[in-house]
Amino acid sequence: MTAVLAAQENPVLPNATFFAELLAFLIILFVLWKWVVPPIQRSMQQRQDAIRIQLEEGQRAKERLEAAEADYRRALDEARQDASRMREEAQEQRRAIVDQAASEARERAQEILDRAEAQLEAERHQAIVQLRNEIGSLAVELAGRIVGESLEDEARQGRIVERFLTELEESGQAGAGERSGAGPGGRAERTR
Repeated sequence: MTAVLAAQENPVLPNATFFAELLAFLIILFVLWKWVVPPIQRSMQQRQDAIRIQLEEGQRAKERLEAAEADYRRALDEARQDASRMREEAQEQRRAIVDQAASEARERAQEILDRAEAQLEAERHQAIVQLRNEIGSLAVELAGRIVGESLEDEARQGRIVERFLTELEESGQAGAGERSGAGPGGRAERTR
């Protein structure tokens, strides 16, 4: 009996309790595997899917944020370029307006000068006509006194006036030729 007891008490050899415990463990394992593990796995899978979806959404949000920042920088650069272009256009318009105003001012000044010259020419012509008439009447009167005859014949008066004016112009041109070297005030300029 000692051998049987020794065999029963040997912890290395399996006994009936061991097999009962092993069977109960296998039954518990089967129950856990059949009814407990699948819901836990489903729950874990759902959590993993939710975490993966959140990570993907986070990655997409990060990509959208980077794209939005790139769009913002691009829009900012475009706005700066537009502002620079608008400043340049405004400066060009300002220059064009100033140039146009200067051109109009020059044209107006030239028109004023032209009108003034035309008016001076008209006044000069009127003065010459008036002077001729006065000189003509004075010459006729003087010639009538000198010659002692009446010069009432208009044709004869006209010829006398024309001859007198011609002689006057010739003497004026001869005097002007002598004064051509004269500077301002009628003095001749010295050569250096």
